[in-house]
Amino acid sequence: MITPEETKGIRTAFVGALMLACCSAYADDKPNGGNIAHIMRAGPRSISKGATIMEVRNGKMVELRKGTNGWVCMAMSGLPDAVTMCIDKEWQSFYDAYLNNKDPTVKGIGTAYMLLGDRGVSNTDPFARGPTATNNWVVSGPHIMILTPDPQQLDELPTDPWNGGPWVMWKGTKYAHIMVPTAPMPKPVKPAEKE
Repeated sequence: MITPEETKGIRTAFVGALMLACCSAYADDKPNGGNIAHIMRAGPRSISKGATIMEVRNGKMVELRKGTNGWVCMAMSGLPDAVTMCIDKEWQSFYDAYLNNKDPTVKGIGTAYMLLGDRGVSNTDPFARGPTATNNWVVSGPHIMILTPDPQQLDELPTDPWNGGPWVMWKGTKYAHIMVPTAPMPKPVKPAEKE
């Protein structure tokens, strides 16, 4: 997930861009081809090739290419080091609720791809702005995120990002979801203790 800090200034723009696509800026492949190609790498080609492609520009979400399959692939900050993701309709609704601190309504299985990884987020506090001694900051490599309409399905899953498999992020909150790494998660290096 992206940090709340990266979402500052785009809450309204994201929802508006999804709902009012007719007002979005369109771009041809020449000036934005590199941006579109980079953003598409957030998800599998079979999904991203038909997805709506969006990126943040000057604090507003801008449509670079209209999609045909209901998915949205987006860059949440400026390229080239943008946090990117591809999200299905369940995740679009969930993400809107998260950005606006509302209760999400998950009606079915939701899937999101972050195949380029992220820059870090608290594993326990959905609104943490940076690492602390207690918020279990995690920098995830390539991963898939899963929503389930039955939160009880999360009860038996671990919350440890370094357990060697899937884990629950933000367990016990209304934004809990399953993180599925697609590459090994290296354990963070602890700073050397002073002698």
